[in-house]
Order: sequence, then structure tokens, then C-alpha cells
Amino acid sequence: MSTAIALYNSPIGTILIESADECITALLFRDEKNGQEKEEAIINDQDKSDGLINKCQQQLKEYFEGTRREFDFPIQQSGTAFQQKIWAGLLEIPYGKTISYLDLSKRTGDAKAIRAVGTTNGKNQLSIVVPCHRVIGSNGGLTGYAGGLWRKRWLLEHEGKFANGVQTLF
Repeated sequence: MSTAIALYNSPIGTILIESADECITALLFRDEKNGQEKEEAIINDQDKSDGLINKCQQQLKEYFEGTRREFDFPIQQSGTAFQQKIWAGLLEIPYGKTISYLDLSKRTGDAKAIRAVGTTNGKNQLSIVVPCHRVIGSNGGLTGYAGGLWRKRWLLEHEGKFANGVQTLF
């Protein structure tokens, strides 16, 4: 199994990028719970990087510049069949758009699973690329984001600006 880890300095903080077996397996803001442990591994492992990580970094750069709306490198994260279904549902939310946790729950087949959908959203290891930031509360308010609500707001405003010419959403 070939693995690589690198850091990417974005406008909203450092993002840890991890790849394994020809897929990006994690994109985590450095101050997230697991980010610090992985950062220590980078320091101890001399920040190995590869072509896939370089492609990921380039596409993140383009995303933050407003010229990229979709990512085309291979991704993979471990999870149950239910979690995989929710993460696949997140990939269907268009750039610059939002849906509620309830809507996501309905789209994936069970309106009553709203809490499980929220929990699964929070376990997403592929920030930005699997756009869990595009899921908001039923009342239109910002709720929950592992990277912090200020980042969620920034990402939504960033996408809104380039998708719709909107300066601020909230």
C-alpha cells in the first residue's frame, strides 16, 4: 500500500491531504481532531508527497481561485453502506447550492434518518471535495461543520460569489 501525506495552505487554514492506494483518502483542516495526530506523522515522515497529492493541491488552488467547481481525482473513505450512500448524496449537491439535512435524508431514502445523516456528514474525511459544507439546517441557518462554522460560512459565500455573483449569503 502506497501512502503519502502533505499540507496545503488555503485561505481558510492549513489542510492535511492524505493519499493511499491511488486515491485521496483525507482532506482535513489541521485544527480538526485527527489533524494534529496526522501532522505529527508528517513531521516524523518528512512530508512525502506524490503526483496524486500534487494534482489535489492544484485543484484545491483552482477551487479557491474560483476557477474549479468539481474535483476529478479519485477519492475513497472507509464507512458503512449507509455512510457511503450519504457521502455519495453529498457529491450530488451542485456547486453554489445548499440543501437541508432533512432534504439530504429524504434524497437518500429515509426522512427519519436525519440524525444519522447529520452524524455521517460530520464523519466526512474529505472536506470541500465531498461538500458536506453545502448542508444547512431546515430553517436555512448554518449548523454543524467539523471545520468550524466560520469555514462553512466562508465556503458557502465563496461558492455563491462564483456561482451566482452573490457577495454574502448570511
